[in-house]
Amino acid sequence: MNIDLHIHSTASDGTASPTEILHIARKLDIAAIAITDHDTLAGSKEAMEAGIPESLHFLTGIEISANAPRAYPCSGSFHILGYGMRLDHPALNRTLEVLQDARKNRNPGMIERLNRIGMDISLTELAETFGKSQIGRPHIARLMMEKGFVSSIDEAFDLYLGQGKPAYIGKYRIECDRAIAMILEAGGVPVLAHPALLKPLSKSPFEDLIRILKDMGIRGVEVYYPEHTPHQTRLYAEIAERYDLLMTGGTDFHGSLKPDIQMGSGKGDFSVPYLLYEKLAASI
Repeated sequence: MNIDLHIHSTASDGTASPTEILHIARKLDIAAIAITDHDTLAGSKEAMEAGIPESLHFLTGIEISANAPRAYPCSGSFHILGYGMRLDHPALNRTLEVLQDARKNRNPGMIERLNRIGMDISLTELAETFGKSQIGRPHIARLMMEKGFVSSIDEAFDLYLGQGKPAYIGKYRIECDRAIAMILEAGGVPVLAHPALLKPLSKSPFEDLIRILKDMGIRGVEVYYPEHTPHQTRLYAEIAERYDLLMTGGTDFHGSLKPDIQMGSGKGDFSVPYLLYEKLAASI
């Protein structure tokens, strides 16, 4: 039985609604899923309200944008996944509101920078095209592609929206110890997301980061991820076992924003063992 514990919906930057995700998971006979939208619990809330099919195991989830520990500086996507949180936890929801506002407030500046280099894109167009989605860089990239300014979403990031590119504006992130603490306080399990996407700014081994995060309360590592090589997957599994951490995994499904990534199977040959869901669910 296959599982997928890293899925994004229209509540953040995915193109499938939470209800559609439930239908897709059933159609693909996926045994367990978690909707892990960026800095919001809205996707999990909507899925719970829609009703989880009896044949599908479901965990509430989130992916929080955080700063790397000062003792282990790195660039790249430093994200903390959370599983099994109480959706009505006041402190967690207040923190997420701050992060959502920060995401929203960077959009006008990026649009202005694109306008300066000759791309006719507006916030109104984004709202009309993507509706209630938590609009961010992936949506801007998709609109750029639809209007013919770039040939792909990857090109939009590589040339304009990625870090250090002409339209890039950094976003507010909370400290990783606070992200971990918020998830724990809400009754959830904090997990380091896609470690291979991190780019250490020193020669310190990855294991040093795990020791630092474990002291902060991290309880798992996303071992299985489509961009991890077999060697990296084995390495992260060994480290997780050595430090008595849970292992998780998922595709990082975004719907048509990442058309080559399918829910549950990634690029076709990816899978996450069901046993990992059982161990994670038992720990909540």
